[in-house]
Amino acid sequence: MSYGSDHRTWRANGLLTAWRAGRPTLNGWLTIPDGVSAEVMAHAGWDSVTLDLQHGLIDYQRAVTMLQATAAAPAIPLARVPSHDPGLIGKLLDAGAYGVICPLVDTADQARAFVAACRYPPHGCRSFGPVRASLSIGRDYATRADGEVLALAMIETRGGLDAVEAICDVPGLSGIYIGPADLSLALGVAPGFDSEDARVVEAITHVIRTARSRGRWVGVHNATVAYAERMIGLGANLVTVGSDLRLLAAGAAQVVNEFRGNRAAP
Repeated sequence: MSYGSDHRTWRANGLLTAWRAGRPTLNGWLTIPDGVSAEVMAHAGWDSVTLDLQHGLIDYQRAVTMLQATAAAPAIPLARVPSHDPGLIGKLLDAGAYGVICPLVDTADQARAFVAACRYPPHGCRSFGPVRASLSIGRDYATRADGEVLALAMIETRGGLDAVEAICDVPGLSGIYIGPADLSLALGVAPGFDSEDARVVEAITHVIRTARSRGRWVGVHNATVAYAERMIGLGANLVTVGSDLRLLAAGAAQVVNEFRGNRAAP
């Protein structure tokens, strides 16, 4: 079976291009299940956008629509899955995601299973059928996908933190994505982003340095640009700041508060 047209040019994973050149990247986070909002975010200048199927409101069918909506933008589309489900991982990659973020990876064995779901044989067990990816990424997808698709394991639990060295040593793993809120909970700290708690900062620093020393890329979620810059200083390659929902809420609140303030009674 063939896919795509003969003249289709391969669209390389721009994140890998940037990271190999030593340039950190900015990731947008999509939680709203809508093609138009995804399109707006993808055209805003982010290096990548991630569809959140774990804590966002997005299901698979809406994810396909959102991937289609972002196709004309330069932002590289990724997806976070709700769990290690090889079927869903394969479907999202077939639909055109350039990489998958997998939550709650606690052991090297779990990391190996996740990597296998992202790679074609003989390096994994992904089934072949890039129905849309062959159109949005390129005709020779089968021979090039394993070198372009990102498999990012989330470190966000006590188990994952304790096993981070073994997880990073799993062959084929692209890198680590740090979930600060759950990691904070695991360390006995209130969940949130941009933590100043010494335990959380120490854990995040340890994960970044461990992953980078083993040749793995690192992503981390942040609430502000200032904290994201701090993470880049520690060695992070990909920084997420906020989300579409948070940005919408903040922008709306800013307008309302400015209007109310301008009309405050003397």
